[in-house]
Amino acid sequence: MAVVDVSEELKSLSSTMGSIEAVLNLDKMRADIAVLEEQAAVPSLWEDPENAQKVTSKLSYLQGQLRRTEELRSRIDDLEVLFELADDEDDADARAEADTELTSVRKALDEMEVRTLLSGEYDAREALVNIRAEAGGVDAADFAEQLQRMYLRWAERHGYKTEVYDTSYAEEAGIKSSTFVVQIPYAYGTLSVEQGTHRLVRISPFDNQGRRQTSFAGVEVLPVVEQTDHVEIDEADLRIDVYRSSGPGGQGVNTTDSAVRLTHLPTGIVVSCQNERSQIQNKASAMNVLQAKLLERRRREEQAKMDALKGDGGNSWGNQMRSYVLHPYQMVKDLRTSHEVGNPQAVLDGEIDGFLEAGIRWRKQQEQQ
Repeated sequence: MAVVDVSEELKSLSSTMGSIEAVLNLDKMRADIAVLEEQAAVPSLWEDPENAQKVTSKLSYLQGQLRRTEELRSRIDDLEVLFELADDEDDADARAEADTELTSVRKALDEMEVRTLLSGEYDAREALVNIRAEAGGVDAADFAEQLQRMYLRWAERHGYKTEVYDTSYAEEAGIKSSTFVVQIPYAYGTLSVEQGTHRLVRISPFDNQGRRQTSFAGVEVLPVVEQTDHVEIDEADLRIDVYRSSGPGGQGVNTTDSAVRLTHLPTGIVVSCQNERSQIQNKASAMNVLQAKLLERRRREEQAKMDALKGDGGNSWGNQMRSYVLHPYQMVKDLRTSHEVGNPQAVLDGEIDGFLEAGIRWRKQQEQQ
């Protein structure tokens, strides 16, 4: 790369970084961190564990975001020095090192830029993820469990806290459904692009004739409800069932009827929770999920009205959104963005950042059309 080209590249990177810093509003971020640090230092903070979790989670996220932003700015500023030293000393190894750093910085900048695209009404929220097996029998149940593991591994790779609210196991293998929360700011904005039907094509390990099987699993992503949302639920509209929690194969994991199933009679929405030890805790968690589903229902109704006014028909997203092909070739492809990877096992092991970034950029383009 010619020196003049490097100079222009560095100017472009610095300009992009400046735009990102303006969108992130670093002064406000520092002020918010200072306020949260004061709240976190209050001795009585953990008397309200739920609020304490929110304070510490948001503080950790903002501190990490500020640190990454400042470090990236420093790396961009240092690049010019690296290239100047390499050119002054005519050192091929130093030049190769500078080129490698330039590539790494460019990639990190692209990833950070995606964060600035999360500006939707609920994008800053934590996320409730619901996975359910669809068509495909035992293969679909097994696929649903693989997707659950994929998202939990993704969160684990990034150090994001998760909590599984409910898992309904299938009889032979896999799961019928699972609901879990990703407790990090902007989890909803990030994971909402995963919503839709996922399709798996493979030689079924459950078919003794070794035939190829296509199966489907659905992913639903909801923003976690906050106090400002005003989602009111009349107790008279609820049917509450309690039962004994169970794990794989039907083995009892509790000796009391602590699991709770809520049915919202006006809408027919059913949610359940069996993760906690007490019936009261499970009911509270189930209510959180129900409120999130009702909030999303309200949001979709409002969006449908807007789409009708625009003549959109509400079908701009479609439903089937990703294919995971294990046979006769190896590939995972997003049907909206055309982003694809030739290593399905890595994707199913949680390496989905490329798909998330492509989905967020695609969604922003759709909104601007």
